[in-house]
Amino acid sequence: MKIVNITEPNKFFSAVAECRGRVELVTGEGDRLNLKSTLCQYIALTQMFQDGQIEGVELCLSDPADFSRLDPYIVKE
Repeated sequence: MKIVNITEPNKFFSAVAECRGRVELVTGEGDRLNLKSTLCQYIALTQMFQDGQIEGVELCLSDPADFSRLDPYIVKE
């Protein structure tokens, strides 16, 4: 699913840690960031979320049941 923003990033990443499957952020260039990785979280926060808007980014979940954990923090297109 394409996303525009993440509200409350700290709570979002806490919810990511609770997810059973993989949670990946795919950039417009095709880069895949594993959001369960602390390093990738840092990259996402400093590079993508700094402007308050994310463009051309897709959130991919390997376990669809994890969506309910993350949905409260995602602003979708």
